[in-house]
Amino acid sequence: MSKSNPLAEVFGFPISNESELARYYRENRLCPFHNRFPNCTKSKADNPLGVCSVIHGGNKIITCPSRFREDWKILHDAASFVWPKGTKWTSLPEIKLLDANGESAGNVDYVIVSYDEEGQITDFASIEVQGVYISGNLSNAFHQYMKSPTPDFEWTGSQFPRPDYLSSSRKRLIPQMLYKGGIFKSWNKKQCVVIQKSFFDTLPLMPQTNKEDADIAWFLYDLKYDDSDQRNHLVLIDIVYTEFQSALEHVIYTKPGSMTDFMNTLQGKLDERISNEPETRSVMDLL
Repeated sequence: MSKSNPLAEVFGFPISNESELARYYRENRLCPFHNRFPNCTKSKADNPLGVCSVIHGGNKIITCPSRFREDWKILHDAASFVWPKGTKWTSLPEIKLLDANGESAGNVDYVIVSYDEEGQITDFASIEVQGVYISGNLSNAFHQYMKSPTPDFEWTGSQFPRPDYLSSSRKRLIPQMLYKGGIFKSWNKKQCVVIQKSFFDTLPLMPQTNKEDADIAWFLYDLKYDDSDQRNHLVLIDIVYTEFQSALEHVIYTKPGSMTDFMNTLQGKLDERISNEPETRSVMDLL
């Protein structure tokens, strides 16, 4: 595949896949990963940005949260963390969460619930799914490809698309852990975070614990190509178990740089201002 192609999957299939099924999904703009509607609705329902994953550094980076729904593997993996095998459970999507004041703390992507013979809920846990934000011009590359889909597609435009891991954690993951995660922790309920391993690897190193003591299980997935059907498939790479407070502290707080370097920067700025105003050197004059 060309190094100038940023598109790993379009409407569920690698662009190298020219099978009848792949063409059918592209032509009809369908989503094979259990979107709420048969069609892809990413960005716009009538003109969707049908990119499931992009290529960066030789890896396939998941950009659309729906991509994690393949075969509903994430739900079964999460349930195996929360309950023993044989427990009756199901999942409920997009559940609104309220704080003590009745204000919305956001929606939980999925809540998995266990229930008894009478259908009464006995326990529950949260699942948050986080794709990766993309910087650069992904839309133009996608629309150029869709004009004439070909395995040899190359993107020669400006602003080559790439994953923005910092924005992904700061804009979505951290607020989720602060607001929604804090509520589930106060209820003493388990939490599951579904992300790609490459995203997790950009986060600060968090102290790990064992499965039994964990508040949060981080399910780390990747996409593996299968020659037999010419498709990528979601594969669980690892599970990391952490306590809520230690994970929150390590994700939120940035490791500080040198205070000496910061002081030198301040001194340089002050020296510059003083040199530009040689006749006014009192503190009040410099304000």
